Amino acid sequence: MKPGKLSDCYRVDDGGKFRLADFDPGDINGLTHSKEEARALLQEGVKRLTVLQDMLYAQDRWSLLLIFQAMDAAGKDSAIKHVMSGVNPQGCQVWSFKAPSPEEIDHDFMWRTTRALPERGRIGIFNRSYYEEVLVVRVHPDILARQRLPHELVGKKIWRERFEDINAFERYLARNGTVIRKFFLHVSKKEQRKRFLERLDDPEKNWKFAAGDVLERQHWSAYMNAYEDMIRNTAHECAPWYVVPADNKWFTRLVVADAIVETLTSLNLAYPKIERDKKRALDAARTALENE
Repeated sequence: MKPGKLSDCYRVDDGGKFRLADFDPGDINGLTHSKEEARALLQEGVKRLTVLQDMLYAQDRWSLLLIFQAMDAAGKDSAIKHVMSGVNPQGCQVWSFKAPSPEEIDHDFMWRTTRALPERGRIGIFNRSYYEEVLVVRVHPDILARQRLPHELVGKKIWRERFEDINAFERYLARNGTVIRKFFLHVSKKEQRKRFLERLDDPEKNWKFAAGDVLERQHWSAYMNAYEDMIRNTAHECAPWYVVPADNKWFTRLVVADAIVETLTSLNLAYPKIERDKKRALDAARTALENE
């Protein structure tokens, strides 16, 4: 399958007319693969990603930032685990951003994530990110109050201003060689309930469940409105969103893998060419080794 063929229909480059209702969490794009076939397709994508990541690391010019946002139990952790299973750990780092610490609250809202940006040649993965500041903070205004911002800076325009700041930040990164791809794993409320019950029924999954997860379901509509507004205001060509159907984890992983492979392929990556002087030095080293 040509890279991008599967994921392009879920890509949002311009959020001006975006409507979350136009995206079905249960969509599988007409695919009817068995689990074995889906697993084989994913492995094909993982193999491509392994080669591309190796060239990204060797070339040392671009960096790739992958951002994952979703409701609880949408499959962020498993998507990252399965899609990135073939990546060299030396060239990849995953950051999971929970509730901010007192030190982080005393800085601007993007400070903690800025410190974790990937270096050239590397892939950085944000499991949640600075986008929490226009999602959970928007749904729960008491969190914003605890950030101790000057009162005159907290007004009706604060969310629009944060969107402006995020867009400017992402354009800045793009202009400096950081390629950004953002994934919203779109799970239905019904499927989330099913996965919560599975966590409660399976002792080995109990640790994944928190009582607060159920309380957050009471704010489902508010979260969906916040996600829609977020994508509408921050989807742009240099940092597109992928609204990935998440009710079927096998399909979620295929879409995410396809999007990442397509992105890296578009960079025309290649191993560095050896200059003539270094080539002579390599030939001399070979001769010395062979003559031992």
